[in-house]
Amino acid sequence: MKNKQVSNVTKPVSLITLSDSSSPVSEQYRTIRTNIQFSITDRNLKTLVVTSSGPGEGKSTTSANLAVVFAKSGMKVLLVDADMRKPTVAKTFNLMNHTGLSTLLAEGGTVLSNYTQSTLMDNLDVMTSGTKPPNPSEMLGSRRMQEAMELMKQHYDLVIFDMPPIVAVTDAQIMSSVVDGTILVVREGVSNKKAVQKAAQLLDMANANVLGAIYNGAERSSDQGYYYYYGTDK
Repeated sequence: MKNKQVSNVTKPVSLITLSDSSSPVSEQYRTIRTNIQFSITDRNLKTLVVTSSGPGEGKSTTSANLAVVFAKSGMKVLLVDADMRKPTVAKTFNLMNHTGLSTLLAEGGTVLSNYTQSTLMDNLDVMTSGTKPPNPSEMLGSRRMQEAMELMKQHYDLVIFDMPPIVAVTDAQIMSSVVDGTILVVREGVSNKKAVQKAAQLLDMANANVLGAIYNGAERSSDQGYYYYYGTDK
């Protein structure tokens, strides 16, 4: 199958779990949430990375909608836009992006609420990417990032990091090595087989705890948009 062209322009992603919580797609997100919870019954998962092998595969859509369904379950959730190169979270939630992750790390802030923003939804806060820095990878691998993550874990039940594609830059590999779990998003008609294999190799090299992959974009019928499969095999 010929791969689809992917635009370089970032756009807000669809929050289907908010706009139509009874849709089959929203139900699939809730299934993914349940499967994640089952897969970590004996572990305390508080930090989660969502990435993909390449652009346009649905990682930001997945990150945002997972944040919504986890928040709806009663967990206090922070969605962090850690894709400081092509951020989308501020656009998705219609928020300002003057402060966020990059400013937190640059300033060494210790008051987390100065860098987070509330959403219209209970239990869900957002940390946008902040001003675009020249060195995202170095910032994510810094001691300040470790300190910031500990701060986030003190205030939230679950922190979800929306990362850049792992094959393109090292950001997701760096973060996957320090968080509790990683999910790889794959999209029908967009993902390249060799790139997905490379992504799996990079996650393995980082000793990432890969919880599974989400297969995104497979059409079941003409009136149903997305179908997600969640597996636990590494």
